[in-house]
Amino acid sequence: MKNPFNSTPSRLNPKQAVAIAAIVISGIAAGAWILGTGPATPVSETAEPAAHAEAEGHDDKEHHGSRAGDGHADTGGHGDAEHHVGKTETEGEAHDGTIVLTDAQIQSAGIGIDKATPARIRTSSQLPGEIRFNEDRTAHVVPRLTGVVESVPANLGQPVKRGQVLAVIASTGLSELRSELLAAQRRLALARSTYTREKQLWQEKISAEQDYLAAQQTLREAEIAVANAQQKLVALGASATGTGSLNRYEIRAPFDGIVVEKHIALGEAVKEDASIFTLSDLSSVWAEIVVPAKDLNVVRVGEKVVVRATAFDSTAEGQISYVGALLGQDTRTAKARVTLPNPKMAWRPGLFVNVDVVSGETEVPVSVLADAVQTVEDKPVVFVRVKDGFTAQPVKLGRADGKRVEVIDGLAAGTAYAASGSFVLKAELGKGSAEHSH
Repeated sequence: MKNPFNSTPSRLNPKQAVAIAAIVISGIAAGAWILGTGPATPVSETAEPAAHAEAEGHDDKEHHGSRAGDGHADTGGHGDAEHHVGKTETEGEAHDGTIVLTDAQIQSAGIGIDKATPARIRTSSQLPGEIRFNEDRTAHVVPRLTGVVESVPANLGQPVKRGQVLAVIASTGLSELRSELLAAQRRLALARSTYTREKQLWQEKISAEQDYLAAQQTLREAEIAVANAQQKLVALGASATGTGSLNRYEIRAPFDGIVVEKHIALGEAVKEDASIFTLSDLSSVWAEIVVPAKDLNVVRVGEKVVVRATAFDSTAEGQISYVGALLGQDTRTAKARVTLPNPKMAWRPGLFVNVDVVSGETEVPVSVLADAVQTVEDKPVVFVRVKDGFTAQPVKLGRADGKRVEVIDGLAAGTAYAASGSFVLKAELGKGSAEHSH
């Protein structure tokens, strides 16, 4: 029996040798993988990350140091917060010339948007003027008889109709005229009766023709006397017989109008030529214009004008109806007149106006509404619509007619702009500029 401890190893067969070789190779590969977890990189590529890491380390130290230092870190933190809040509060203000606004903000601010378009601009000269009474429809009412005021039904500012009683006075002169008329009428009645009798007697050959002709003459004179007395009363505007008494005189309105002046009181004695009422028909008024000598070639009868009130927003169109032929010796100006209809009584006498005399019309390629033009740094600008809001666009202006303004340079036809509410944008632009300068 063989001793197992003294036995020599036997040879490996080929399969065992291949298995051992595979195990050894696997071990070597595993060791190499463990040792080589960091990938190898060239020096040129690792230099920059190293520097970056160093910078990060340095910033990290500064960061930790600032946090460790009392007060310094807090100050920096508050500065960042204030800067962030400031950006939030100034959102929508001017930045690089642009006022940032959303569509909702534009609508809430009442900003209207229009486009620059061609237009017909009227060339005109502006002249000062004043609204006055239409003298053709203004009357200074006088009694035409001396008397004492018994009643005054009309009041100052009251509208009256033609024939309406303004005042009643007691006049002895009127009493005498009516008495004269009554006497003439009685004489006429007697003369007519005498003439009829004498005519019949003459036809019957009872009386002479001379008596008949005398009666006829007396009748004609009586008729004339009655007509004369009646015409005297008509001239005074009095009726033939007074209501209740011969001396009652009723002063009546000559036309429809308004009592604009009153100079009469109950119990007052008035003269026949005293102006006791001023009555004016304010349904039409005059705009009286002061025309310098240099503008007389433009202001002509028939020229179209636009009258604008200086105290409020009101305009009216009309034509020049009169131009004075002489210049004032002291003012060296002429007077011109425009008759304006005044159905709503908006044009009151004494109101100052500006009168634009239209001398021609011109077609311009680019124009904007007059309200869209604002002045920024003493230069005219128009706020143009951009993607984020509006920007102030400097422009060069030309002719204007009060409604539209010609844009010679700085704006193209079809450009959208702030047509109304542009003053809001100007205020926002000024506020933003003040905050940035501060």
